[in-house]
Amino acid sequence: MLKNIVRAKVLLYGSEILSSAGIQKERLFIQHGTTNVLAHSFNVACISLLIAYFLRLKLNERALVRGALLHDYFLYDWHKIKTKGFPHGLSHPKTALFNAKRDFSINEVEENIIRRHMFPLTVVPPKYKESLIVCLADKICAVTETFKMRRFIIGMNKNK
Repeated sequence: MLKNIVRAKVLLYGSEILSSAGIQKERLFIQHGTTNVLAHSFNVACISLLIAYFLRLKLNERALVRGALLHDYFLYDWHKIKTKGFPHGLSHPKTALFNAKRDFSINEVEENIIRRHMFPLTVVPPKYKESLIVCLADKICAVTETFKMRRFIIGMNKNK
């Protein structure tokens, strides 16, 4: 079944990230509705792969998954901590990228995924097809998680 293939690829390509202490901190922070940041990021990685399969795109699956897992790697509770100068929606890609570069070796595609996933809220568009797919998958997951449309999510359970 495609769902199992997608989950297996996320676990394979994301193993270094998923086993890190930093990413496990994401379980403590709610992202959308009752979904924590780790579950959201895992969902985004799964939906990103599904979009790529559905569109039959040839792309860097490893970078797609790693960038999706790290796109919200800001490591704070955005409901409680106010960012200086800009709202969370505009500032968190920069924080996530800083943390990702500090904790992992990331490539140019992964960097672009993290930096540009909030387009069109951030005005510079994604440069790579992987970045565009994660941007789209992030919006899909945000809506389904916020409105508790669980049947559309194949990744992780909301808080596991």
